[in-house]
Amino acid sequence: MFGSVRLRGGVVIDDAELGWRFSRSQGPGGQGVNTADSRAELSWDVGRSPALDAVSRDRLLTNLGHRLVDGVLTIAASEHRSQLRNREAALARLVALVDDALRPPAPPRRPTAASRASRARRATAERQRRQVKSMRRRPTPRSAD
Repeated sequence: MFGSVRLRGGVVIDDAELGWRFSRSQGPGGQGVNTADSRAELSWDVGRSPALDAVSRDRLLTNLGHRLVDGVLTIAASEHRSQLRNREAALARLVALVDDALRPPAPPRRPTAASRASRARRATAERQRRQVKSMRRRPTPRSAD
Protein backbone atom coordinates (compact mmCIF):
# COMPACT_ATOMS: atom_id res chain seq x y z
CA MET A 1 0.00 0.00 0.00
CA PHE A 2 2.73 2.46 0.96
CA GLY A 3 5.43 1.02 -1.30
CA SER A 4 8.99 0.49 -0.23
CA VAL A 5 10.45 2.34 2.75
CA ARG A 6 13.72 4.25 2.32
CA LEU A 7 16.10 4.51 5.25
CA ARG A 8 19.53 5.93 6.06
CA GLY A 9 22.49 4.57 4.11
CA GLY A 10 20.47 3.50 1.07
CA VAL A 11 18.60 0.76 2.91
CA VAL A 12 15.23 0.06 1.24
CA ILE A 13 12.66 -2.14 2.98
CA ASP A 14 10.23 -3.78 0.56
CA ASP A 15 6.55 -3.46 1.45
CA ALA A 16 6.24 -7.28 1.39
CA GLU A 17 8.61 -7.51 4.41
CA LEU A 18 6.29 -5.46 6.61
CA GLY A 19 3.52 -7.25 8.46
CA TRP A 20 0.38 -5.38 9.50
CA ARG A 21 -2.22 -6.31 12.13
CA PHE A 22 -5.26 -4.27 13.03
CA SER A 23 -7.40 -4.26 16.14
CA ARG A 24 -9.86 -2.07 17.99
CA SER A 25 -8.30 0.99 19.47
CA GLN A 26 -8.96 2.55 22.85
CA GLY A 27 -9.81 6.20 23.19
CA PRO A 28 -12.01 8.53 21.13
CA GLY A 29 -13.86 7.27 18.11
CA GLY A 30 -17.52 8.19 18.38
CA GLN A 31 -20.05 5.74 17.02
CA GLY A 32 -17.46 3.62 15.24
CA VAL A 33 -15.21 3.10 18.25
CA ASN A 34 -16.30 -0.50 18.82
CA THR A 35 -16.63 -1.52 15.17
CA ALA A 36 -13.61 -0.08 13.38
CA ASP A 37 -10.20 -1.74 13.63
CA SER A 38 -8.24 1.51 13.76
CA ARG A 39 -5.22 0.43 15.84
CA ALA A 40 -2.31 -0.50 13.55
CA GLU A 41 0.52 -2.81 14.55
CA LEU A 42 3.53 -2.96 12.25
CA SER A 43 6.09 -5.75 12.49
CA TRP A 44 9.38 -6.15 10.62
CA ASP A 45 11.75 -9.10 10.93
CA VAL A 46 15.13 -7.43 11.35
CA GLY A 47 16.99 -10.73 11.72
CA ARG A 48 15.83 -12.16 8.38
CA SER A 49 15.42 -9.02 6.26
CA PRO A 50 17.16 -9.24 2.86
CA ALA A 51 17.29 -5.43 2.73
CA LEU A 52 20.10 -5.30 5.32
CA ASP A 53 23.77 -6.06 4.89
CA ALA A 54 25.65 -7.75 7.73
CA VAL A 55 26.96 -4.51 9.26
CA SER A 56 23.53 -2.83 9.29
CA ARG A 57 21.85 -5.95 10.67
CA ASP A 58 24.40 -6.23 13.50
CA ARG A 59 24.03 -2.53 14.30
CA LEU A 60 20.22 -2.82 14.40
CA LEU A 61 20.27 -5.99 16.49
CA THR A 62 22.63 -4.30 18.95
CA ASN A 63 20.89 -0.92 19.15
CA LEU A 64 17.31 -2.21 19.07
CA GLY A 65 17.92 -5.40 21.04
CA HIS A 66 15.66 -4.30 23.91
CA ARG A 67 12.75 -3.74 21.48
CA LEU A 68 13.10 -6.94 19.47
CA VAL A 69 11.28 -10.19 20.19
CA ASP A 70 12.96 -13.08 18.33
CA GLY A 71 14.50 -10.57 15.91
CA VAL A 72 11.13 -8.93 15.08
CA LEU A 73 10.52 -5.22 15.67
CA THR A 74 6.88 -4.40 16.48
CA ILE A 75 5.44 -0.89 16.53
CA ALA A 76 1.83 -0.08 17.51
CA ALA A 77 0.00 3.15 16.73
CA SER A 78 -3.45 4.00 18.04
CA GLU A 79 -3.35 7.76 18.57
CA HIS A 80 -5.56 8.60 15.57
CA ARG A 81 -9.17 7.71 14.88
CA SER A 82 -8.57 6.41 11.37
CA GLN A 83 -6.68 3.27 10.46
CA LEU A 84 -4.87 5.01 7.60
CA ARG A 85 -3.43 7.73 9.85
CA ASN A 86 -2.38 5.10 12.40
CA ARG A 87 -0.63 3.16 9.63
CA GLU A 88 1.19 6.32 8.56
CA ALA A 89 2.16 7.05 12.18
CA ALA A 90 3.49 3.51 12.70
CA LEU A 91 5.49 3.69 9.48
CA ALA A 92 6.94 7.10 10.42
CA ARG A 93 7.88 5.71 13.83
CA LEU A 94 9.58 2.71 12.20
CA VAL A 95 11.60 4.98 9.90
CA ALA A 96 12.68 7.24 12.78
CA LEU A 97 13.57 4.32 15.04
CA VAL A 98 15.55 2.39 12.44
CA ASP A 99 17.28 5.52 11.07
CA ASP A 100 18.41 6.41 14.56
CA ALA A 101 19.64 2.85 15.20
CA LEU A 102 21.51 2.75 11.88
CA ARG A 103 23.44 5.94 12.65
CA PRO A 104 27.13 5.07 12.94
CA PRO A 105 28.61 5.44 16.40
CA ALA A 106 30.23 8.76 17.27
CA PRO A 107 34.01 8.85 17.09
CA PRO A 108 35.66 8.30 20.47
CA ARG A 109 36.61 11.42 22.40
CA ARG A 110 40.28 12.24 22.37
CA PRO A 111 41.28 13.23 25.89
CA THR A 112 43.14 16.53 26.05
CA ALA A 113 45.00 18.26 28.86
CA ALA A 114 44.14 21.78 29.99
CA SER A 115 46.46 24.37 28.52
CA ARG A 116 48.95 26.26 30.68
CA ALA A 117 47.09 29.55 30.06
CA SER A 118 43.72 28.08 31.11
CA ARG A 119 45.25 26.68 34.30
CA ALA A 120 46.77 30.10 35.04
CA ARG A 121 43.39 31.82 34.45
CA ARG A 122 41.66 29.39 36.79
CA ALA A 123 44.31 29.91 39.50
CA THR A 124 43.96 33.70 39.18
CA ALA A 125 40.17 33.50 39.41
CA GLU A 126 40.42 31.26 42.49
CA ARG A 127 42.85 33.66 44.13
CA GLN A 128 40.53 36.63 43.50
CA ARG A 129 37.54 34.72 44.81
CA ARG A 130 39.49 33.81 47.98
CA GLN A 131 40.32 37.48 48.56
CA VAL A 132 36.70 38.56 48.09
CA LYS A 133 35.47 35.97 50.55
CA SER A 134 38.20 36.73 53.06
CA MET A 135 37.06 40.37 53.10
CA ARG A 136 33.61 39.20 54.24
CA ARG A 137 35.01 37.61 57.40
CA ARG A 138 34.76 39.28 60.77
CA PRO A 139 38.01 41.08 61.56
CA THR A 140 40.16 39.40 64.19
CA PRO A 141 40.45 41.37 67.45
CA ARG A 142 43.83 42.93 68.10
CA SER A 143 45.63 42.09 71.27
CA ALA A 144 46.60 44.95 73.59
CA ASP A 145 50.34 45.48 73.73
